Amino acid sequence: MIGRGDANQQNSAAVKGLSWVSILRLGLVQASMGAIVVLTNSTLNRVMIVELALAAVIPGLLVGLHYGVQISRPFWGHRSDIGNSRTQWILGGLALLAISGTAAAATTFLFEINFAAGLLAAVLAYALIGVGIGASGTSLLTLIATKTAPERRASAATITWMLMIAGIVVTSIVTGINLEPYSHLRLVTVTALTGVVVLVLSAIAVAGIERKPTMVGETGREKPGSFRESVREVWSDPEARLLTVFIFLSMLAYSTQDLILEPFAGLLFGMSPGETTKLSGTQHGGIFAGMALVGIAGWLFSKRKPGLMKMFIVTGCVGSGMALTGLAVSASFAPAWPLEINIFVLGFMNGAFAVAAIGTMMILAGAGKKANEGMRMGVWGAAQAISFGLGGLAGTIALTLGRWATAQDSTAFAIVFSMEAVLFLMSAAIALRIGGGQVAQPRLPVHREPSAVPAE
Repeated sequence: MIGRGDANQQNSAAVKGLSWVSILRLGLVQASMGAIVVLTNSTLNRVMIVELALAAVIPGLLVGLHYGVQISRPFWGHRSDIGNSRTQWILGGLALLAISGTAAAATTFLFEINFAAGLLAAVLAYALIGVGIGASGTSLLTLIATKTAPERRASAATITWMLMIAGIVVTSIVTGINLEPYSHLRLVTVTALTGVVVLVLSAIAVAGIERKPTMVGETGREKPGSFRESVREVWSDPEARLLTVFIFLSMLAYSTQDLILEPFAGLLFGMSPGETTKLSGTQHGGIFAGMALVGIAGWLFSKRKPGLMKMFIVTGCVGSGMALTGLAVSASFAPAWPLEINIFVLGFMNGAFAVAAIGTMMILAGAGKKANEGMRMGVWGAAQAISFGLGGLAGTIALTLGRWATAQDSTAFAIVFSMEAVLFLMSAAIALRIGGGQVAQPRLPVHREPSAVPAE
């Protein structure tokens, strides 16, 4: 018979949730997804435009397709809620991502032979890429949210996203070396080997994690119902609904400048391609710094300051709006403007609000009356994916219309950046309403016995 002291000790151990080592392990899975996606979104994008001489709109629409398919994220989240293991969805989705990524690379041969056949195969491959990302990514974030103690979730979000970016950087460098001299066969081989390596790494990283104690918001939560019931339950929650709208608007503002920032620097500041690439590096350096600040602050203070993530969200959105306002103003003063500093500040504020928002998603994932964390993460993930898919397209369309209407590059860019700034300020206003003054932390986390079905 277990004594009261022993029971308290076990409950205390359960409250701790995942260790930092376990969180790092799950971050490697996110890095693995980033490693495959960068080959399709960046390397293959360049091959289609340069080596295959296809219109730039084709890879653009294909990338948009894989984001659009991720509207299915709520379905995959629900499947992981009602199943016995999220691990199988993580690894299954990652395996599909690796296979479809390799298939996308192989379409380069088809494009050389027959454009219509290549395009059809590419559409199918990119659609499956979206399915793989949705199934694996949604289940992974849900697993992190349900196994991590509330006070560590902001730091867990930071670690996860920084490792994803690191995975993208490492993959870009390694594959860049191994793709020389370029050939379609070499591209397919490198993509396939990358898929095998990251799948094996992820299987090792996630092994046994699901057997660890689950951190739940409160006792006696009901099991999730049907897909339709779960959607209705999530959407009827004012907090979940507000967060969905916030994610859509803020991520739309976040992604709208992706495809126009380097052209802006080139056209108005006279920067060369190499210089604009370095400018992109400056922005990502700022994103890293912003993420690191939130992660460290969350680790040190979030248990005592439950509203800390909300403060970072609001501050990051307002700061991003101010930085974009600075870019809009700079259009009239170029090239006499500290562009590098402006871009670094934009990246810093972007990184701070983005990782704080992801931490908040993890905190609120277990706040429902039913145990439908996967559905909640799926709804928010779908909102983010739709925003990313629309953002780049919206930015280029708005810029094109602005240039046509004003016949001035400076005015057109200023209009687009101003629109983004307004979106960020609207997002900050919505964020203020989330949590009624602060982001609510779950009540006392308790230990929930893992499923009798093995997690692996």
